Amino acid sequence: VFLGEFIDRVRQKKSDITVLDLGCGKGGDLLKWKKGRIKKLVCTDIADISVQQCKHRYEEMKSRCRYNEHIFDAEFIQADSTKDLLSSKYNDPDMRFDICSCQFVYHYSFETYEQADMMLKNACGNLSPGGYFIGTTPNSFELVKRLEASETNSFGNDVYNVKFEKKGDYPLFGCKYDFHLEEVVDVPEFLVYFPLLEEMAKKHGMKLVYKMTFREFYEEKIKNDEHKMLLRRMQALEPYSTHGDSRLVSDKPDDYEHAKEFIKDGKAKLPLGTLSKSEWEATS
Repeated sequence: VFLGEFIDRVRQKKSDITVLDLGCGKGGDLLKWKKGRIKKLVCTDIADISVQQCKHRYEEMKSRCRYNEHIFDAEFIQADSTKDLLSSKYNDPDMRFDICSCQFVYHYSFETYEQADMMLKNACGNLSPGGYFIGTTPNSFELVKRLEASETNSFGNDVYNVKFEKKGDYPLFGCKYDFHLEEVVDVPEFLVYFPLLEEMAKKHGMKLVYKMTFREFYEEKIKNDEHKMLLRRMQALEPYSTHGDSRLVSDKPDDYEHAKEFIKDGKAKLPLGTLSKSEWEATS
């Protein structure tokens, strides 16, 4: 949703939009860029196998296009954006981007100041005047809050687990924690102190224009009927019914108390789209 919104902002000023996908992974946002009708995309990731899979998905998408259907040109680069200067690897070193998208990747750079600054340089250094750096990163304030409320050095539930080396000492760089998500993710990550990130970005000519937690973002966007329909099409929520005919992700009864209360108040049609309490805690 927000990628589309910023594409629309740029399109009010120009029609040919160039994007840098910093930490592209396997190309999960390729379809979004196609729908956004951008002109050029540069995809980069530290993992060569991910870059190759991203390139393969792009080639497949391109081959399925009809004769007169538009699809952006693309360039694929394997690099460590916390240590390598990306501009030296572009086909055109002077290329300028209108948008840099960095989704759930930037926090890996906060191992050291040098790495965090290099990642910012790669994200912002080749932006056109008025360009946008759009990032998503874990909320360090929420992580520390949950850690301090825990009796141990870890917290979580059946869906996710976060483990720190110790409590009470949170350096600005190199504050490592281990994040585990339902056998999907199991990697060390680093806290990002957002006021520091904002100050570092100013050095690269950036100013903050938009900042929200996931909860705030969801509560704002769900008011839009089009966004509600998008949730249904994506099957992002599981159907919950009081009749016992729903196949639920969680088998813990109290994981759906919020849904029961909502239905009891007569506010919803059945089945009700929801997340389990454990899933919501993991996302927020």
